[in-house]
Amino acid sequence: MNVRRLIPTTAVAGAVVLGLTALSACSTSDAADGGNGDKLKVTASFYPMQFLTERIGGEHVAVTSLTKPGVEPHDLELTPRQIGSISESDYVLYLKGIQPAVDDAIKQSGVKNTVDAATLTTLENHGSEVSGHGHEGEEEHGHEEEAHEEHSEGDGHNHGEEGGADPHIWLDPVKYAEVAKGVGKSLEKADPDHAADYKKNTDALVAELGELNTAYETGLKNTSTKTFITTHSAFGYLAERYGLTQQGIAGIDPEAEPSPARIQEIHTIAEKEKATTVFFETLASDKTAQTLAKDTGLKTGVLDPLEGITKKSQGADYIEVMESNLAALQKALGAK
Repeated sequence: MNVRRLIPTTAVAGAVVLGLTALSACSTSDAADGGNGDKLKVTASFYPMQFLTERIGGEHVAVTSLTKPGVEPHDLELTPRQIGSISESDYVLYLKGIQPAVDDAIKQSGVKNTVDAATLTTLENHGSEVSGHGHEGEEEHGHEEEAHEEHSEGDGHNHGEEGGADPHIWLDPVKYAEVAKGVGKSLEKADPDHAADYKKNTDALVAELGELNTAYETGLKNTSTKTFITTHSAFGYLAERYGLTQQGIAGIDPEAEPSPARIQEIHTIAEKEKATTVFFETLASDKTAQTLAKDTGLKTGVLDPLEGITKKSQGADYIEVMESNLAALQKALGAK
């Protein structure tokens, strides 16, 4: 990810204003009756938010995602129609700091039941290199943030708002479960008639995420190396949770080739840390990874940041793709 992706264009800002002006007459239906007894109209900003609302909402919600499959979420530009659909929603779930165009539109939408997933867990600063030693349960880890502060400078891009907070919370199953619990509670409030179902669905999903966390803990406990290299520095929380080190090729446009200096640096790191693989993602070009692999003698592999599901995804939903990511990491890190 790079700075270019995170700057909303004036065109987007104009569309927001135009869309809201044109649709200012539309009023939000009362969330409690789910739009005259129909399903609760839910807008999700991109796939990780869509997955939560679909799984927790079940049969009581009709979910629309603002980010279509195959679209890089950071690059999203909203149409006036999409902006209007936000205003007409009963409930909106988004993640502030990932999609500036969405943040702006939601701010102006006037929807009562609007939830920012970033407020449901703790965000941290992660630079292009992030390491960690795992966490026990729900343990607070403010003390570890200091260790990562030095890496958050000069990584060439800002993953969010204040102080470069990293928004990729969904790639840590424990943090994602915290968000799921908050989403469940907020849906209970928005649609009290179906509160019992929302609670039941939330508990089931949290249990599934708990199993996923256990699989990662067990699967990554004994490995030949703890370092993995990625073209998209999205895996800071995952690295920290399971005691790994992420080396991101940061500050470089995904379509551009890395500088000879950075190639040399990655080569040195790979040799020292016995890293074997350069990971790229499904929604962006693999050009950078292929260039690096060729110049450093490393293999390439896919590590999916799960910003969208397409036919190319290694799984049909969040859980399946995270299981594929675990298998890819085990292979690259030499799991014993």
